Amino acid sequence: MSKITRRDFVNGTLMAAGATILPFGCSSPAVIDTLDPEYYPPALTGLRGSHIGSNTHAHARSWDKKSDWGPTTKLKEEYDLIVVGGGISGLAAAYFYQQKHGKDKKVLILDNHDDFGGHAKRNEHKINGDTRIIHGGSQTLVHPHEESDIILDLLKDIGVDLDRFDTAYDVNFYDKHNLGPATYFNKEHFGEDKVVKHPYCNFTNFIEGLQGIKMSDEDAVEQSPLSEKGKEQLRAVLKGGLHLIDVPEEELEAYITTTPYYDYLKNTLGVDDPGVMRMARYSANDWGRGGTDVMTIAEAKGRGALGFVFKAKYDENNPYIHHFPDGNATVARLLVKKMIPNIGKGSNAEEIILSKFKYDELDKSSNIVKIRLNSTVVKVEHGGDPNSSSEVFVNYICDDKSYQVKGKGVVMACYNMMIPHIVPNLPAEQDAALRRQSKVPLLYTSVGLKNWNAIKEAEIGMVMCPGNMHQVMFMDFPVSMGGYEFTKSPDDPSVMQFTSLPTGEIPGTPTIDQFKEARHKMLSLQFKDYEDELRSQLSGMLPSGTFDFDRDVETITVNRWAHGYSYGGNALFDSDMMEMVKRGRQPFGRITVANSDSEPYPSALIAMEMAHRAVNELG
Repeated sequence: MSKITRRDFVNGTLMAAGATILPFGCSSPAVIDTLDPEYYPPALTGLRGSHIGSNTHAHARSWDKKSDWGPTTKLKEEYDLIVVGGGISGLAAAYFYQQKHGKDKKVLILDNHDDFGGHAKRNEHKINGDTRIIHGGSQTLVHPHEESDIILDLLKDIGVDLDRFDTAYDVNFYDKHNLGPATYFNKEHFGEDKVVKHPYCNFTNFIEGLQGIKMSDEDAVEQSPLSEKGKEQLRAVLKGGLHLIDVPEEELEAYITTTPYYDYLKNTLGVDDPGVMRMARYSANDWGRGGTDVMTIAEAKGRGALGFVFKAKYDENNPYIHHFPDGNATVARLLVKKMIPNIGKGSNAEEIILSKFKYDELDKSSNIVKIRLNSTVVKVEHGGDPNSSSEVFVNYICDDKSYQVKGKGVVMACYNMMIPHIVPNLPAEQDAALRRQSKVPLLYTSVGLKNWNAIKEAEIGMVMCPGNMHQVMFMDFPVSMGGYEFTKSPDDPSVMQFTSLPTGEIPGTPTIDQFKEARHKMLSLQFKDYEDELRSQLSGMLPSGTFDFDRDVETITVNRWAHGYSYGGNALFDSDMMEMVKRGRQPFGRITVANSDSEPYPSALIAMEMAHRAVNELG
């Protein structure tokens, strides 16, 4: 075990100093009111995201059809609204419900994780006494100025000033340190460890301020560690384009929207080199909700995959700068603060960045709004005929014990694919549509470095890594806000972000089948497996005379989201998924459906829009 794991293992999860893991919520007010005040999940490192134990009961229900959870304690708790899922959509549903019906309305939010926010998790890294903050899943408010007045009013009400990002985000950071895009070829798949200062794709352009490509395509081809045949094929791809496709012009649009990108590579350009195909497969990363092997030509082109014209900026009119230091966890924290004022200090985004929340305030018996963590809902059922019933009973499991509460209405803000497993007697068409849905597995790993001198020396701000588990690595976004200062000098601590959309072993396998395979592998790996992968990746990429993994890496947080991005299907597979989503989100008596899955689009802003719709459907 390396020196970086100088933390205690608790049930396979690393625990940072000052943080404790205890059953949270779940039973009686007497227990809830006496929780350990040191409970603070953001400080936990190791295996996070879908952390160990978070999906145990959900899997028992959906996979094994478990229905007998032992004796159920019927709590003497009745609510105006019960929300299943404490992510941004669930928190927004509670907010909108009180906004519509009054702040005296009692709301209970239940979530299976040990922290609220869903994918909008906050990761804190303690490095040499300095706390570095980063997101653990939900990263950015995308195109926020184009949102509806409903969402803009919510953001303003909870204390978000969108114009603040114009100065909070340091667009000059990358120029100051001469940091640009690159590609890392690892020895395992490409025969040698080599960094080429060219991304070979468009993915890097979403990093606002990142230096542009300084190397010509031809030089990038020559510097790649491919065989001569591979270099020739890579050259052909980079010089390719739709004009090479041999179909009549009037048929081209229909052709590219129905023909696989891999057919274009193989049949139009004659590519069969495994290195070039691997580069192509991972050239769109999470823009495509999967590898390019399951995209049409049009989808790959739209996502800037290998072989299509480079676009210098992500969006001229909507710069990709709306990142809080902890990503959208700040939005989740502000929503919680609005509804549970005693949770911590601060009344707006600036004041809340460094506020340490008191988690023992979440489920106080005196609260109007309660958030009950580590509580997996296993059944949601009307008290009578769904068309006329005025009450809904919700059963949940916490600490392996079964509890029941009652509400006048329920918003299902959880993963929509779970709904048919826990809501009995749904209309057959709705039940079938929900069972068709899926989510994209997502891996967001953050690594705390004692310094980033090696990054500076290598002159890399973002690196494509087609041979690695984590397909992209980049420095965290340069945002300073609310007293939190982004790293300024290479001698200072910093956090690196590693991202991956895991794929199946065999390219071209149907998308959802790849999700299942990748999800299983992700959850089967131990912390040491991830640590070893990161050791190999960083050591192969960075200058050996400047970087030493055991010396320079202080912390690692692996956010494994087995059910990550919302999935809306694609043209090659599941082209009817949008219709399935519309059927699946229909109200069912006093039960309505929220979550970004019900759009479906992986966006915090969309998640809040869906919450607003679900609350209105309750009446």
